[in-house]
Amino acid sequence: MFKLSKVNIANTALIIIGFVFTIYFGYNNYQEKKQLKKDNAELFGKIEQLNQDITRNNQIIADNENNKRELENQSIERQEQINEQLKNNDCASQFVPVPVSNSLYNRAKGLRQSTDTGKFAQ
Repeated sequence: MFKLSKVNIANTALIIIGFVFTIYFGYNNYQEKKQLKKDNAELFGKIEQLNQDITRNNQIIADNENNKRELENQSIERQEQINEQLKNNDCASQFVPVPVSNSLYNRAKGLRQSTDTGKFAQ
């Protein structure tokens, strides 16, 4: 009959334990790698969505800047028309009370500030 010595039993146990640990760590590494690939794909998807959002927002900004320029040009044209009409109008040279002129100035200043997109870009 075959007799196993204590040394042989210990060696066999160590080999079995080593094999079990190898399988365990190999499986854990496989699962972690699979999860990392999943996370990586998810992050790339989010990056792509952010790039699309940036492109869309840049287009909106460009459109708003064009609209702002058009409105400024229309305002300049209207002001020139008003100035031309006032040249031949006697009331244009009459005194405007200070409270009225201050009110008109502050209103125009408020309108300019509310449409100033340059300060948001900083």
